[in-house]
Parts: sequence; C-alpha cells; structure tokens
Amino acid sequence: MSTTYGPYTPVRQAGNTMFVSGQVGIHPETKVAPDDIACQTERALLNLEAVLRKAGAELRDIVKTTVYLTDMDNFEAMNKVYEQRFEAPRPARSTVGVHELPRLAGDTPILVEIEAVAYKEHS
Repeated sequence: MSTTYGPYTPVRQAGNTMFVSGQVGIHPETKVAPDDIACQTERALLNLEAVLRKAGAELRDIVKTTVYLTDMDNFEAMNKVYEQRFEAPRPARSTVGVHELPRLAGDTPILVEIEAVAYKEHS
C-alpha cells in the first residue's frame, strides 16, 4: 500500500525505465513516522518496495537512488539500513543534505526521503 501526499504520481514508466517519487518513513496505514533515522529509513524502503511491486518491479531493479537527509549526522545509521536492504551490485546513489522535508506525520519530523530510478526489462 502506498500513499501520495500531493499532486504527483508515485511511479511513472517511460519504456523500461521507472521513475519513483520520493518515499518517506511514514507507515501508509497509520500515517505515523518513527522518531529515529534507522526506522524511518527502513519504512521508506518498504514504501519504495511497495510502489515498485505495484508497478511490476523490485528493489533489485533500481539503478539509481537519491537520498535526502535533514541531518548528515544521520548518514551512518541510514547507510547501515540501506546497505542491508540492497544486494550487490547496489544502485548508484546520491545523498543530499536538505534543510527540511514536508511535514506529513504530525509532530514527528521526516528525517529521510528516498527516490529511485528502476529499469525493468519486459519479459
């Protein structure tokens, strides 16, 4: 299950390439985000996986990600979760420090957002 928080599409496909909108660490049913970066990263990746699955792809089809962090001191903890979720060869990745992310989970700040580009050959 995925949730959109504005006027955009969670995933758009152009030929064999899928562009996945940024996913954050909010549980899609409860609309709650955990307080810590590791749990938010795990939830963001689960949300990313759910969006891809609905489009007929998997995490292993991702070729590029962009990770947005509101605090670069969270890089190591985010990276640890990220490393566990992606098998080698891992996607190319950029990590960008941002001032803040949309306020979507009440009083809990969103600490991480992950967007992706996936490539899926038609079978």
